[in-house]
Amino acid sequence: MNNLALTDYLAQKNFPIVTKEYKKYLLYEGIQDHHVYILKSGVIKTSVISKDGREFNLEYINDLEVVSLLKDEYSQFIDAPFNIRVESAKAELYQIDRIEFWKDINQNFDLQIYVKNYYRERLMKSMKRTQQMLMNGKFGAVCTQIYDLYDKFGIEVHEGVLIDFVVTNEDIAHFCGINAASSVSRIMNQLKSCGAIKMHNRKILVKNIELIKDNIIF
Repeated sequence: MNNLALTDYLAQKNFPIVTKEYKKYLLYEGIQDHHVYILKSGVIKTSVISKDGREFNLEYINDLEVVSLLKDEYSQFIDAPFNIRVESAKAELYQIDRIEFWKDINQNFDLQIYVKNYYRERLMKSMKRTQQMLMNGKFGAVCTQIYDLYDKFGIEVHEGVLIDFVVTNEDIAHFCGINAASSVSRIMNQLKSCGAIKMHNRKILVKNIELIKDNIIF
């Protein structure tokens, strides 16, 4: 997504910045709030809790991006649609009154385009993720998550591409709708055995991305 309009908008304003440390929550699903939050730096994770109490991870966000859905432009308070938790050492977020943000959007054509693209990409991501979860099975779902991490956090090193972010088997399980981290562990061992990945200082090193992609229905 082209964030130039959002970058310009933030540069023109003097919004307060909220700083949260590792594993601290910015929002809890269902709790009312009257702000829009935009990630300035760091990594956050969004998740929801199912009716039986299980956590389901939605995505990691590590770029300048709106991280709380905007919803309608008339309600001063809205229920947070998901949990937002900091996954890096700390994260900084712009805090904007949501009514003020909507007024600014309505007066700024470039921001309107940004918001339209924001919702369009959110919808496409949701549809793609649902398709991959339904069609790939557990093994394919884990491969899909590794591919997403590779795309978001990957840096080239001598042996391949290092996912420069520590992700536990439990977190991967929560992204894939898998009940037990042990199931993810078995799949990870299979990927190690076939030469697709290896572990390096608790991080995933992707040695052969094609072997990962072979197990994903795009």
